[in-house]
Amino acid sequence: MKDKEVKACLPLEISDDDVYQAMKEIPGYIDITAADFKEIYLKAYQQAIFRLTHAMKAREIMTANVVAVAEDTRLIDVARMMASARIAGVPVLDREGKPVGVISEKDFLSVMGGTGIKTFMGVIFTCLTCEDCLARAIREKCARDIMTSPAITVSLETSAGELASTMIGKRVNRLPVVDSDGRLVGIISRADILQTSILREEL
Repeated sequence: MKDKEVKACLPLEISDDDVYQAMKEIPGYIDITAADFKEIYLKAYQQAIFRLTHAMKAREIMTANVVAVAEDTRLIDVARMMASARIAGVPVLDREGKPVGVISEKDFLSVMGGTGIKTFMGVIFTCLTCEDCLARAIREKCARDIMTSPAITVSLETSAGELASTMIGKRVNRLPVVDSDGRLVGIISRADILQTSILREEL
């Protein structure tokens, strides 16, 4: 299976076992009519989706070359790195390379926006109409000062289905992937999940 490329769009490759498992779920004698075949096909399709979402692991979906920052990285440098890499969030690491938090655009907005300002354009408007730009107050701060922590991480063996459930349940857009020692080895975004095709409806 090629990384981040699961050919799961219709027509989905349904295995003999998917069909067999689907047929087992239909009680009684099966007289193959159009309606019966449709029911078998739908159940086999669902079985194939289930199989693929549990077969794919984080190691196959993640981006290995991760842009990350240290806890003491100045926010101006964090912003520069995110803008340069054209990404909306980065993991924050301790000295051992373990994720301790995540900084996203939302974190910048929450400290720059002030009371009642929740959007990027709201921040821009306020900066343009005030004598002092809201960014001035955080210029000397570091990553640890505004990061969201603790970091919600997943292992290399976390299934695609679990990844999607975690993103939805925790309301996050990215998940750092850690090895058995807790060190960062990759990151998975919603875009990475969506590229697998099989989980588009869930996300």
